[in-house]
Amino acid sequence: MSDDVNQDLLAEQWAAALDDQDDDPIGDLGNFDDIGGGAGGGEQPQNMSQNEALAEEWAAALAADEQEDVKKEKEQSLLSSKASQAEFKDLTEDAKAIRPESGKHELDFILDIPLDVSAELGRTRLLINELLQLGQGSVVELNKLAGEPLEIFVNGKLVARGEAVVINEKFGVRLTDIISPIERVKQLA
Repeated sequence: MSDDVNQDLLAEQWAAALDDQDDDPIGDLGNFDDIGGGAGGGEQPQNMSQNEALAEEWAAALAADEQEDVKKEKEQSLLSSKASQAEFKDLTEDAKAIRPESGKHELDFILDIPLDVSAELGRTRLLINELLQLGQGSVVELNKLAGEPLEIFVNGKLVARGEAVVINEKFGVRLTDIISPIERVKQLA
C-alpha cells in the first residue's frame, strides 16, 4: 500500500511541475529532492535560484562552445589561405627516353634468381589407404595417355610442353610448345 501512496504523490508532483512549466522552461523538474515523499511546494524560491544558476551554467558552456567553433573556423580559413596548389614536374618524356646503357643493367640483377623447374608426366589422386599399400613393383595409373606431351612448370606455373628424351643415360625434356603469355594469363583465372 505504501508504494501506491508514493506513486500517487509522485504523480501529483509531476502534474504540478508540468503546470508550472508554462512559466519557467526548466520548471520544478530541476530539483528532484522533493520527489518521492519530501516536502511539497514550499521550496519554490530556492528552486528558481538553482534553476537560474543551472541556466547560467548552460549559457556559459554554450558560449564557450561557440567561441571554440569560431576559433576553429578562423584557423581553418587561415590554413586554407596559406595552402597553395602543388606543382609537379612532368616526367613522361624522361620515362619514354631510351637509355642505351640502362637496358642491359636492368635485366642483369634478375639473372641470378633461382627458379624451380619441374616436368610432369601426369597426375593422379590416391586415398591414404591406397598410398600405404604401394610397394616395389606397384603400378600407379596417371591421368595422361601414352605419347602425350610432358608439362614443364616453372615455380608451379605451366610454361611449356615437351617430350621425354634420354641423353647420356639421363632423362631430359625436348620442348615442343612454349605457352604464350596470353594463355598463361588465362590459366591464372
